[in-house]
Amino acid sequence: MTPILITPFIIVAGALQAFGAVMSAQLRISLTNPWLALAVLFGLNFFFFAALFAVAPRPLPSIEGISAMPWWAPLAGLTGAVAVFAGLSFVDKIGAGPVNGLIITANLLTSLAIDHFGLMNMPTHSLNVWRVVGAAFMAVGIAFISLF
Repeated sequence: MTPILITPFIIVAGALQAFGAVMSAQLRISLTNPWLALAVLFGLNFFFFAALFAVAPRPLPSIEGISAMPWWAPLAGLTGAVAVFAGLSFVDKIGAGPVNGLIITANLLTSLAIDHFGLMNMPTHSLNVWRVVGAAFMAVGIAFISLF
């Protein structure tokens, strides 16, 4: 993907995430059981991406790449599932704005720590006053959205 398309793609992904939380909550309400709703959501994801892999199976991983993979890398889907479960469980109780805002703000604050400390093999991007101010604005904005 060319750099000019990356930002719009991420913006669309963020907008879709907001819709996804609402859609997940409606699925949970309809199916009653939150675990069944998650199974449906991730089952559909599995088949969708398996079909994409069947259409475009290259590149395949190398033995070297697999052996160099950190043990925790495949657990990324579980971390995302926690956010999906939060939306699925709480968006109809407190609203899409507070749920997504809290998820995004927590994501941002954690990402700043990951960047600053170079956690999980990431290159470091030191904290500076502007990053801290931006994070504070996000936190205050979410407080306003949640309280009012």
